[in-house]
Amino acid sequence: MEKLALSDEILMEVEKPARYIGNEVNSVYKNLSEVDIRIAMCFPDVYEIGMSYLGIQILYDMFNHMEGVWCERVYSPWPDLDRILREKGIPLFALESQEPVKEFDFLGITLQYEMCYTNVLQVIDLSHIPLLAEERGETDPIVMGGGPCSYNPEPIADFFDLFYIGDGEAAHRKLLEAYRENKRRGGSRMDFLTLAAGIDGIYVPSFYDVTYHADGTLSSFEPNRPQAKRRIKKQVVFDFEHTDYPMKPVVPFLKATQDRVTLEIQRGCTRGCRFCQAGMIYRPNREKDVDLLKKYAVEMIQNTGHEEITLSSLSSSDYGCLPELTEFLIEEMGKRNVNIALPSLRIDAFSLDVMQRVQDIRKSSLTFAAEAGTQRLRNVINKGLTEDMIRTGAMKAFRGGWTKVKFYFMVGLPTETKEDLMGIPRLCQTLAEDYFTIPKEERSGKVAITASSSFFVPKPFTPFQWASMNTEEEFLEKARFVKDNFQLQKNRKCLTYRYHDADLTIMEGIFARGDRRLAPVILQAYQEGCIFDAWHEMFHREIWEKAFREHGIDPNFYTSRERSVDELLPWDFIDIGVSKAFLIREWERAKKGEVTPNCKQSCSGCGAAGFGGGVCFENQD
Repeated sequence: MEKLALSDEILMEVEKPARYIGNEVNSVYKNLSEVDIRIAMCFPDVYEIGMSYLGIQILYDMFNHMEGVWCERVYSPWPDLDRILREKGIPLFALESQEPVKEFDFLGITLQYEMCYTNVLQVIDLSHIPLLAEERGETDPIVMGGGPCSYNPEPIADFFDLFYIGDGEAAHRKLLEAYRENKRRGGSRMDFLTLAAGIDGIYVPSFYDVTYHADGTLSSFEPNRPQAKRRIKKQVVFDFEHTDYPMKPVVPFLKATQDRVTLEIQRGCTRGCRFCQAGMIYRPNREKDVDLLKKYAVEMIQNTGHEEITLSSLSSSDYGCLPELTEFLIEEMGKRNVNIALPSLRIDAFSLDVMQRVQDIRKSSLTFAAEAGTQRLRNVINKGLTEDMIRTGAMKAFRGGWTKVKFYFMVGLPTETKEDLMGIPRLCQTLAEDYFTIPKEERSGKVAITASSSFFVPKPFTPFQWASMNTEEEFLEKARFVKDNFQLQKNRKCLTYRYHDADLTIMEGIFARGDRRLAPVILQAYQEGCIFDAWHEMFHREIWEKAFREHGIDPNFYTSRERSVDELLPWDFIDIGVSKAFLIREWERAKKGEVTPNCKQSCSGCGAAGFGGGVCFENQD
């Protein structure tokens, strides 16, 4: 194979050469004579962001522990190198071997957020692989997608040969064995895809036909060959004690977005927030053994030299052995001068005690995910958080020495009213008033309360998947209303309000619930210059609007339209374990403002028990 190590001359022309040279600590190198499957694992964003993602590190470690398999990494080139590769005709290359991605067996792309879709095309295109799956030949890599966005893969289905649905550790071995067997038999690309379609969790888009009603809604979604399953069931791993975990994660040369050791303490969540896709698609909840985590923590710090360690999960406060684990980390990491970065925890006495011991209170801030400003709306979204809980937690923090507190909210939630929006500044004002009830001599200085709001996007496999979404104008009008009311508060000098970009939110909403008709739009936008759309300064709104217009697509069809629960949805062919009947019940309860208890309090019969493991209380006495 041709090596494509960039010349010093080219490296001097790019902003950060270290993104592209490989050779980082703990990178894996193998003898090609002992390898029969090569995988280029891609995070379709810039190196610093991709290197922060635990999922890539897990898959990289897992594949490289397999005999005969070599997994390398590739990230989206920043525009400076993108330009050079195109001008000089240099194909995109993997970091470890510096060899062209087009020579690999698989190009695996993780899909973490919708706004990376043009970067997906950038990576495929720069690799000199045909963008459309139907145009690829026998010598092209198999382009495979996975990750959260693969739970509605339809907007980008035309660009992928197959998708893997579920936990990466569960069925990839079967897929690679099928590839080996097909290779031994001298089978074709189509022969392999046919074998792959018979493996649980694998979706081959070309094996399905889609039709639409006159009103644009989905009419049918049917397999077009016998090997294709009518329902694709997500794959779940339960045995965390014996599954792969990166004891020697690759250490980036540059400062990554999250430059530290990450301990995944559990997967899944029992909370049931109705807006949260991750809380549904990663059910049932599965906890890792605390003694194993202690061992991991020490080994990973020794193997990386990182000076910080953090915990990873959807709701770390719910991990059963959190007190034991944090006590161990405080003692053990203290000996090694390693900082402990705690995720957002419930602000109770235990959490505050721990945070006081591991954080510099003068510099750090605490984050509360309140999500909504009134109790009525928190009940609608099933947040499981009362104003008393928020005020009590905040006061404990204030008395513990914290004076910088952040609150996350969402604007545009289903059933939202002006009263709910007014609740955001009112709640923050109430907390400021609470702070000033502390005697002056006992305060730790000035209080700073920051409220930040994102805009609500209905996601597949949530009870809100049928909900309408606000327009960009409605989002901005609401955000300005909230901001104006912050200026009317008595303690406004202590209060700050920020909100996210509405135009990017609309695009996210279109792709989140989109169908295959969006693929030509994405392709045209990419061909006319769109990449790194998640970076607001790189987002070209006019190109996207032109592409929608020229393909006869009304974006409002995917966003502002409320769906009937009887409508066939583009992702209905995927079985995540949580039943559609449960999601419909939750949608109806949301509209009534009814709260559904945490799984640990009472089972709601979501269906996740069908996987046969995890922290699931369905059908238990």
